[in-house]
Amino acid sequence: MHDAHAGHDHAAHGHEEACGHDHGHGGLFGHHHVHTPASYGRAFAIGIALNLVYVVGEAVWGVRSHALSLLADAGHNLSDVLALGAAWLAEVLSRRSPTTNFTYGWRRSSILAALGNAVALLVVTGGIMWEAVLRLIHPHPVAGVAVMVVAGIGIVVNGLTALLFASGGKKDLNLHGAFLHMASDAVMALAVVAGGGLIFLTGWLRIDPIICLVVSLSIILATWSLLRDSLDMALDRVPRGIDPTAVAAFLRTLPGVCDLHDLHIWPISTTETALTVHLVRAAGEQGHAPDGLLNRAAAELQARFGIVHPTLQIETLTDAGQCILAEAHSV
Repeated sequence: MHDAHAGHDHAAHGHEEACGHDHGHGGLFGHHHVHTPASYGRAFAIGIALNLVYVVGEAVWGVRSHALSLLADAGHNLSDVLALGAAWLAEVLSRRSPTTNFTYGWRRSSILAALGNAVALLVVTGGIMWEAVLRLIHPHPVAGVAVMVVAGIGIVVNGLTALLFASGGKKDLNLHGAFLHMASDAVMALAVVAGGGLIFLTGWLRIDPIICLVVSLSIILATWSLLRDSLDMALDRVPRGIDPTAVAAFLRTLPGVCDLHDLHIWPISTTETALTVHLVRAAGEQGHAPDGLLNRAAAELQARFGIVHPTLQIETLTDAGQCILAEAHSV
């Protein structure tokens, strides 16, 4: 049906072999063409280790001092360890090579981890806000200096862990989720210390839940963008920062291209974007696309729009008129 079909940013391997150009990629899924950033495995390992030590210490201190608030916070910090573990697992899975059943590998796991991190953070924050409301209605004494000391240690542990993911979080939504989770806990621990200090100075018990509510609202506002972006990615929305109209306009400037249809742009991970499109050649253009056109298009799409996995299908005007995917409602 189609004049030519080209796989992403390099020619389809079966066509290479048919033309006598075997590049030795080792089969349909053997090329392992992966575009992934530097691994943050060490950062995850350090972050999980720091937080596990802190959780154990907090739980032991809570049992010895009979402070339920410390035991509750230890449970909360254990959820941080699980969140970091989930984000780390997603990063590892996203690097796995494609297979016959998972043709893009497990890259989408990073999107699901970011979405899960956002949901977990909102649920935990909601629980803390509920407890704060109850304490506003029925205030009771804070465990005192012991809680402030433990919360102070929490600022250091959570703050250092957040810093491990600060740079990666600017480009990877999964790492941003890990950063936001730990930074939020550091801010919450700071609020506990500040609240404890103010209560010690003024004796007003409602200061603690009021500060907690204010900090919780700020965390929800900060987390909302993570939830929105990760949900958009899970639903295959065009990544923010890519203008599909500009992409279409660029593709129309390619030599011999007079039209296009069935343009799709979607994230395959928190760091990679894919594209598929049917390019229609002008009436005067015959034969295959000019040599180098597909490689040029792929390079330009990556340089201009950050699209690293394009698939371009070339059609003649006759083919385009009969293409079942040319209708506007087709997907």
